[in-house]
Amino acid sequence: MDFSEVKLIVTDLDGTLLNSKHEISDVFFELFEQIKSESILFVAASGRPYYSMVNKFAKIKDDIIIVSENGGIAIKNDELFLSSPIANDHFKEISELIKNIKDSHAVFCAKNQAYVLSDSILLLDLLKEYYPKYSLISNASEIKEPIYKVALFHEESSERFIYPHVKHIEDRFKVKVSANHWVDISENLANKGHAISLIQKKHTITPEETMVFGDYNNDIEMLKLAKFSYAMENAHSNVKAVANFKTKSNNENGVEYILKQMLNARQKVKTL
Repeated sequence: MDFSEVKLIVTDLDGTLLNSKHEISDVFFELFEQIKSESILFVAASGRPYYSMVNKFAKIKDDIIIVSENGGIAIKNDELFLSSPIANDHFKEISELIKNIKDSHAVFCAKNQAYVLSDSILLLDLLKEYYPKYSLISNASEIKEPIYKVALFHEESSERFIYPHVKHIEDRFKVKVSANHWVDISENLANKGHAISLIQKKHTITPEETMVFGDYNNDIEMLKLAKFSYAMENAHSNVKAVANFKTKSNNENGVEYILKQMLNARQKVKTL
């Protein structure tokens, strides 16, 4: 496979670059130094909030682009260059809709913290990893700042017990089953694909020069923008159907496996 033209690498985090313990491998950071030396642009794109992602990439945060909240926010060198919050009237509509979904727990995602409408012990424990900065609220009307994403949590299965109650608004909002326990709702433009498209245009990079890794439905739009699109072995069936290629699971360092192949192939081309 000819990796010589790759100029942009994009990866999701949970279920993709992160293992099941939510860790990035040391191998990745070693490979990143080579990626940087090749002048390849690197983007981390996740449904996580920005402050959670920065913690993961603290060592290299000034050398990468961070796309958070499923594409609602994009930041490079502390500069916000993409911001797609939910419109006020839309936020009221979504807040009313989700009130009546049984056993659904809402996390309202602002730029610098989350607002949590829940007493789920399981969710509150998970927040330490995904949303370490949060405030408990009793009503969505208490929120007085822009919200980029409404993340709905179900203790058993978001796809089975939440998605059926919100899929009817997909014609106007971006509704994504983003993980086993989560459904995310945002404005239509707040998706990873839109963010990656803007980055491609800004840096004059084509899909043929783009490599993307993902595992869940919120990765589909950005996978469609890359010739080198990879679904993880542990990916949702929808993702495997869209991606051009497949790699090992996140617990087997599937992203690093392909990055090594790419870097080795580029080195061989240089020696010819």
